[in-house]
Amino acid sequence: MDFDLQVHTHLLTVSGSRAYGTHTAVSDVDLKGVLIPPSVYFHGFAKTFEQCDSANELQVFGDLLNEQECAASQQTKLEGVVYGLRKFARLAVDCNPNILDVLYCRDEEVRQISRLGRRLRENRGLFLSGKARHTYSGYAMAQLKRIRGHRKWLLDPPKRMPTRADFGLPEQALIAREQLEAAEAAIRRKLDHWEIDFDGLGGAEAIRLKERMAQSLAEQGISTDEQWRGAARAVGLHDDLIRVMAHERSYRSEAQYYRQYQAWKDHRNPARAALEAAHGFDTKHGSHLIRLLRMGREILETGEVHVWRGDRDAEELLDIRRGRWTYDELVAQAESELEKISKIQVAAVPFKPNRAGADALVVRLVEEALGD
Repeated sequence: MDFDLQVHTHLLTVSGSRAYGTHTAVSDVDLKGVLIPPSVYFHGFAKTFEQCDSANELQVFGDLLNEQECAASQQTKLEGVVYGLRKFARLAVDCNPNILDVLYCRDEEVRQISRLGRRLRENRGLFLSGKARHTYSGYAMAQLKRIRGHRKWLLDPPKRMPTRADFGLPEQALIAREQLEAAEAAIRRKLDHWEIDFDGLGGAEAIRLKERMAQSLAEQGISTDEQWRGAARAVGLHDDLIRVMAHERSYRSEAQYYRQYQAWKDHRNPARAALEAAHGFDTKHGSHLIRLLRMGREILETGEVHVWRGDRDAEELLDIRRGRWTYDELVAQAESELEKISKIQVAAVPFKPNRAGADALVVRLVEEALGD
């Protein structure tokens, strides 16, 4: 980096469990911040800046930490992300939960702030909207999907790499690779044609809607395999070719599943592995799952973002992390919260984000920073 990270950072906060009030003395120290780079990054074309997440470069903020945070950061690397203002604003206007934490955390978690950083926090309402329904529930569903996938591996791990013979396939493929690839490409194009375009949605919102669609199709008894076969017939493939391709597809899927399991097993975070071994699921993910759902519901019902959970449900969230909730209790609570969120009639926040207002704010802040 060719400029002073600390000088150009206008807002820096402690994030993660320390911002939620669910940390312990030895919890990692994560930082999130916003900077405005020098003018050359705006007026020229050779340089761009979106974020800095280098642990080494973030050490410059070490002197800003309190005593407990300093002690904890000496045990592990000081981690986090400092975003360029424009990227930060793009994420914020889409109600990214991790980004809203920076705008709505308590003043006690702010470690560095300039007058421009204060302006950003004072105008944080520009970034809040009903999109929170989809981002918070979407991020939560991604956590739940990860928990379910890992639990399946814990309870019923694959025993070995599958063989082609397991799927009635000879060692050498019956169909030329080029023919298979051409047929698969035609099927993929047909499936893409049938699929709803989610490009205009945020990542978490798209995940949530795709999950809901998959659930709806499953309830109708329409599996992904049946959709694939339908697409294969729609492009005119012969039933014999479809059958062979289906076996090849099943074999590749099971082989990929086994490789994913092996990679997960070989590279698991030791602390997370201990939680999963002790409780049957990653209780830290479980705690984040419930927090995200509750925060999303609170935003839609009250228009307030309660990042600090210390005076709300921090002890309950810590109980989840300590393994005092069973897996079934966690899933039941998550499904209950998702149902509540889906039924809220949004009135406490604007239905759509104020993109024009947020963009105008960013323009003013950049102009003032470059003028300074």
